[in-house]
Amino acid sequence: MKLNTPLVTVFALAITYSFSGYAAEKPQSLLEDALSAAPPTLRDTVTVLDWDQNVLQEGTSNYTCFPTPPQLTGKAPMCMDGPWIDWAQAWMNKEPFQAKAIGISYMLAGDEGASNTDPYAEGPTADNEWIVEGPHLMMITPDAALLESLPTDPNLGGPYVMWKGTPYAHIMIPVGSRK
Repeated sequence: MKLNTPLVTVFALAITYSFSGYAAEKPQSLLEDALSAAPPTLRDTVTVLDWDQNVLQEGTSNYTCFPTPPQLTGKAPMCMDGPWIDWAQAWMNKEPFQAKAIGISYMLAGDEGASNTDPYAEGPTADNEWIVEGPHLMMITPDAALLESLPTDPNLGGPYVMWKGTPYAHIMIPVGSRK
């Protein structure tokens, strides 16, 4: 599998925090953390990269998994297919994005939280609908009209649209209990 080097570079540049404690982690624990985002059926076939662009596991599928970003204290590993890699590049560079295909991303270990309305919020505020999600997967679609049939309220217990009205709108699909 050919790695998407621009995305790896973008991820590395986007992380501006100290890596001193992170770099001391054993590669095996980083691998285990990254793989916890993927369903068991994919774990043996994904490529896993750490935040220093080291390949922890070479894969044969279209998925690349990353461990929890080093600036977070909890868990938030993520596995992305090709369309999601493109999405992540656009989001991290604050560039326009239009999906060319349906994309699926897994965060089966959950996440530490994000605004449901602001793609760049760094913490909860009174009006940004901060949500800490348990295990979930996410979908992007080239047809934004498909998002109109889903709610934006994360508290309804089913799929919902996050970041509606932005180029980064996607469907959140909870598959376990909320944290």
